[in-house]
Amino acid sequence: MSVWGEVVVGLAIMIGLLGIIVPILPGVILIFGAILVWAIMTGGATAWIVFAVASVFLVISGVIKYTWPGRKMKEAGVSNRALFLGAILGIAGFFIIPVVGLFVGFVLGVYLSEYQRLKQGEPAWQTTKHALKGVGLSMLIELFGALLATGIWLIGAFVA
Repeated sequence: MSVWGEVVVGLAIMIGLLGIIVPILPGVILIFGAILVWAIMTGGATAWIVFAVASVFLVISGVIKYTWPGRKMKEAGVSNRALFLGAILGIAGFFIIPVVGLFVGFVLGVYLSEYQRLKQGEPAWQTTKHALKGVGLSMLIELFGALLATGIWLIGAFVA
């Protein structure tokens, strides 16, 4: 692959990493796709091994991202209904309030659901904080897997 091709792949991976931090773009899908395109264009055993290892990192982090924080939120008493309502209001907030609407909508949705369920403000806020910690942990896990995949791609790009 040409140097410019690798620069474009690197930019796509960087945009994917930003998409994990600011959940507007499908970060992991962009990273996966960019490394796949690189492997196809580069060819050879090294490129396909890099793609396979990067894919394993992305899949493992994706599985852990949904299981570990979910279990921690369940232990803290966060209801599935609260997470669902938080997601719905987060999506709505994304379109209503530019930039911060996703975050504001999620927090509002979880809090309102928990307030309705618990009938008290302080316990609802405590549950909302646990939900925020779970979402933050989920993002960190996904980012860690994506950074490992990116590191493997960088090594492969220099070797291949």
